[in-house]
Amino acid sequence: MKSIRELFVVGRGPSSSHTMGPEKAASFFRRKYPDSTSFQVTLYGSLAATGKGHLTDHIIRETLKPLPVDIVWEPETFLPFHPNALKIEAFNTVSKLTCSQVFYSTGGGAITLEGEESSAESVYPDKSMEEILAHLEKTGKSFWEYVYDNEDDEIESYLATIWETMSDSVDAGLENEGVIPGELHLARKASSFLAKSQNSLGPIKHSNRIFSYALAVAEENASGKTIVTAPTCGSAGVLPSVLYHLKQTYQIKQTRIIKALATAGLIGNLVKYNASISGAEVGCQGEIGTACSMASGAAAQLLGGSPAQIEYAAEMGMEHHLGLTCDPVAGLVQIPCIERNAMAATRAVDCATYALLSDGKHRISFDEVVETMRQTGKDLMSSYRETSSGGLAAIHGSRKD
Repeated sequence: MKSIRELFVVGRGPSSSHTMGPEKAASFFRRKYPDSTSFQVTLYGSLAATGKGHLTDHIIRETLKPLPVDIVWEPETFLPFHPNALKIEAFNTVSKLTCSQVFYSTGGGAITLEGEESSAESVYPDKSMEEILAHLEKTGKSFWEYVYDNEDDEIESYLATIWETMSDSVDAGLENEGVIPGELHLARKASSFLAKSQNSLGPIKHSNRIFSYALAVAEENASGKTIVTAPTCGSAGVLPSVLYHLKQTYQIKQTRIIKALATAGLIGNLVKYNASISGAEVGCQGEIGTACSMASGAAAQLLGGSPAQIEYAAEMGMEHHLGLTCDPVAGLVQIPCIERNAMAATRAVDCATYALLSDGKHRISFDEVVETMRQTGKDLMSSYRETSSGGLAAIHGSRKD
């Protein structure tokens, strides 16, 4: 597994796979071939199917400007390694092809060059939750200590920066109002939800505030603002909202929040390594499901859970999102994406609470539910894997027409 630096990435929305990944690929290609005079970029599979709604063509042109760029859309063509693929070709002054490279946008803003699919550098010695739990049992350490032991000496300060960015995105989303860009003309709701929460009491008040915090980040993402992938842009509101709420409610110090981020990152890394966090590959269960799993584990830790209870919370966070499809209406990261962030955030707190009531023993392990998610994602039809050709996107689109 790679460093959790590769999971928590600061960038601009609305999509880590469709904007951040292609932007990184185009930037890499341009630096490698600086003498090019024009480009042709071919988008394949899911990257092409929802690319316009995700602003893929826009970010590629912005990255390669002022040079001319021809965008070719191939939504029916899926390259073998990953559904999100793009080929960048460079031409010289006489329009002769000089170089070509295929990239895969594998989720969370990460890219892989064709031919280098197995070149990932490993940071962690263990590859499964079972192995990590055995290590923690032997050493008496916690998940966050395991992360600190295997990452470099700067990981704590890096996570502090990540938390600062997450907090800023919550604050900004609560202040910003108006309509989110895009053809759906969807109004922001975070600020009004927070205002209405003042009139509620008890558990309802807590849920309403979590809703508002999650909406704040998800709406910032949909508006192309700066957020942190956790593990993706489309699911970026779940973890920050849970941590933000618990920090305020229980007056938790930032050092503990950063440790919870480390644990959440490890959980997300396990899913990314053993299955996928890409909606184009396994559906929304890989995005929102993973985000809920990360937030559930982090919440359980902050509330005093043992490693077994943290693992149980993380398992539930994923288990109860199995089969969740990725079918964004109009190809935009808005419906149902924004609401799903709010729903998953409250579910994460519920999972943590449930796990803490138990002794941590349960029948279905985290590793088993991750493998189930991977298999379920493989079985999903392509129309339910971020192509906007099925599900809510198709039904809503047909009624609109």
